Amino acid sequence: MTSDATSESMRSRPPVVLYACVHNSGRSVAAKRLTEWYAKGSVTVLSAGSEPDPSVNPMVAAVLAGRGIDTDAETPTLLTGELVRDADVVVTMGCGETCPVFPGRRYLDWTVEDPAGQPREVVERIVDDIDARVRQLLVELGVTLPS
Repeated sequence: MTSDATSESMRSRPPVVLYACVHNSGRSVAAKRLTEWYAKGSVTVLSAGSEPDPSVNPMVAAVLAGRGIDTDAETPTLLTGELVRDADVVVTMGCGETCPVFPGRRYLDWTVEDPAGQPREVVERIVDDIDARVRQLLVELGVTLPS
């Protein structure tokens, strides 16, 4: 982590990872659900968007469902300074300058294609990309991944 305070805070509780994208309906939802799937409660996961859509991208939901991962409980959420402040790791996925910055947080910017309006084969590739990035982040956070 980027500061002793953040590292100390993470030792006393699971790390909090926030995924942020513009609409919080595709990329960040996929990252959140994949992180929850692999981390099995060892990480607290949030997602939000700077301009949230009314619902989850149906093609992203279908691709995740094909992997046994449900998105029914997901509701796109507005990205706020409080969410960023409460996170240990903030992963942006195309929200650019709209993401507030707080000292002591680890910031990652993943350049991931937007799945909006894409055919299933493209969304599958995007979710595969996010999956690999999520697994790498979890390893960096010390999470043991299922084999």
